[in-house]
Amino acid sequence: MYSIPVYQPSLSGNEKAYVNECLDSTWISSKGAFVTTFEQKFCEYTGVEHGTSVSNGTVALHLALVALGIGPGDEVIVPTLTYISSVNAIVYTGATPVFVDSLPDSWQMDPEDVKRKLTPKTKGVMVVHLYGHPCDMDPIVELCRERSIFLIEDCAEAFGSLYKGRHVGSFGDIATYSFFGNKTITTGEGGMVVTNDETLFDRSVHFKGQGLAKHRQYWHDVVGYNYRMTNICAAIGLAQLEQADVFLAKKREIAGWYREGLAGIPVEIHQESPDVRHSYWMVSLLVPESGQRDPLMQHLAEAGIETRPLFYPVHTMPMYAGKFQRHPVAENLGWRGINLPSWPELGREKVDKVCRSIKEFFA
Repeated sequence: MYSIPVYQPSLSGNEKAYVNECLDSTWISSKGAFVTTFEQKFCEYTGVEHGTSVSNGTVALHLALVALGIGPGDEVIVPTLTYISSVNAIVYTGATPVFVDSLPDSWQMDPEDVKRKLTPKTKGVMVVHLYGHPCDMDPIVELCRERSIFLIEDCAEAFGSLYKGRHVGSFGDIATYSFFGNKTITTGEGGMVVTNDETLFDRSVHFKGQGLAKHRQYWHDVVGYNYRMTNICAAIGLAQLEQADVFLAKKREIAGWYREGLAGIPVEIHQESPDVRHSYWMVSLLVPESGQRDPLMQHLAEAGIETRPLFYPVHTMPMYAGKFQRHPVAENLGWRGINLPSWPELGREKVDKVCRSIKEFFA
């Protein structure tokens, strides 16, 4: 048991009151006032026109791709340095993921590598705003517009992140969020699909609800899915959204504490690029040599501190490694990176303990 876990949700707002309201009203499934309210308030907060809630972040990605009509014979460009769901969702549709490398400073998808990987089969580009840092959106948006390629934003880790003053998720044709228990705002399990395109919104709603026709009860006109969020989850999400500004400010403060506490030792904290706001879903660092990563994590574990490695590049995993590829930046980051405890109610004294333990390792 860790005395300092890598993450735990903050549930000190109206979560309990809203859930009890669901129980008292008996509206506990996918119909109820909290679902609609949460969707509306989420769109208002992130600056998009339409949003539909779903049962988790992975199905949000799948639903977005289905709404775009992506399927067999299509290619979708995606960073290899990402959580597996980004890639799996592409495969669920029958399309082919095409991996690109990362930028060494921001750790985000490399726009120049995206250009190199374009083929006549490229149907979409999926950007992933990794660990809360926005991708460099201008060149990617321009490229997708020039080539009439769909742009999908995976914002699972980037709620509250800004690129040139705009929320991520507002740049692409369609975007997705995750509300898993370790995300900046949580519904336990849950997700959201957002878009500024009314047709894509209607298609997303249609497919997520078993393909039910709009004006004919129990008549289904497409093969759909049961991807709906429950009223209970939406109630939790609404309570979390009410605290979003506090959570985001606290996470940025925690990142500042780590930068102060780890100054002068040979580790590199994930930095914020110009013109963006990093939401610091996780505070992450790089050790100088890949061989130091696991020993440092073990050293911290012995001190009661839980950490996690950065995501392993997906092209190195068995089901995606049939064709040998090299993505040197992503590989270098993936072998050297560690995620540190960074939940909103993490106090300064715990951050200081983590920093002291890291300093002890490098002493």
